[in-house]
Amino acid sequence: MKIDVIGVPIDLGASRRGVDMGPSAIRYAGLRKELLDMGLEYRDKGNIPVDVIEYHEESPRRERHIEQIKQVNEMLADQVSKTLRESRFPVVLGGDHSIAIGTVMGVQREKKNIGIIWMDAHGDFNNPESSLTGNPHGMPLAAVTGNGAAELVPFNLRQIPFVNPENVVIVGARSIDKEEGRLLLKSGVTVFTISDIDMYGMRNIMEKAIKIAGSGTAGYHVSFDMDVLNPTEAPGVGTPVYGGLTYREAHLAAEMIAEDGRIVSLEMVEVNPILDNRNQTSEIAVTLVCSLLGKQIIHSD
Repeated sequence: MKIDVIGVPIDLGASRRGVDMGPSAIRYAGLRKELLDMGLEYRDKGNIPVDVIEYHEESPRRERHIEQIKQVNEMLADQVSKTLRESRFPVVLGGDHSIAIGTVMGVQREKKNIGIIWMDAHGDFNNPESSLTGNPHGMPLAAVTGNGAAELVPFNLRQIPFVNPENVVIVGARSIDKEEGRLLLKSGVTVFTISDIDMYGMRNIMEKAIKIAGSGTAGYHVSFDMDVLNPTEAPGVGTPVYGGLTYREAHLAAEMIAEDGRIVSLEMVEVNPILDNRNQTSEIAVTLVCSLLGKQIIHSD
């Protein structure tokens, strides 16, 4: 497999600074070495340029940064499309979760009909009217499925078909706003909460998630927000929520996705080194990327 790593150092969609350093932290944690050790062809495409903006809290965040986020996502979508046209696999490193708009629409441009497995403590299905904070990193899944937040999608990406919500599944949710929950129920998106995982087990939930995302599609994108893990294991995230996945549950999910073989793109987001403990969260992110790309404990050769 030929890998293109694309960094997106942006925190403009979040309410807390620091996730813009996530791509550097994940690279520093040894991503290149680990992927090369797996026998993969590694190419680092560098970072998408992001304007550095000082915050002025008297203005709503979405009004201040919407155009900058759209510009970043437009450039990201173009880079992801180019990677796929060259028969390479895009691994996108965030940054806050607003970058999923660029990643998903770039993949959808080339594949036409993808599913999504969205590993996240949150639904990210708000729009500017439903959101309690107005933070765009809580809106990308709604945007790419055509369920609101259209203002976050660059104009030239609106020509691309939105992802069918019936092929979208959220895994690990445990913090969903009231109105956001109503929007999800009406959308056709499947939500597996942490309670579902407790009740039915990670393997059972992931079998269902993979079936939903892969049914009748050209493969699926995996969007992995590190806050899906319990913050005792992954403390360096922008919006931690207790009661998340264990390290082993996250790896089981990753290993099952790799074994299925229909993943077409991947992003790891919301790593915040400022809040981390000795780059622990970034190191876990690296191990998860490797598992998602097929690393095995025992090799048949």
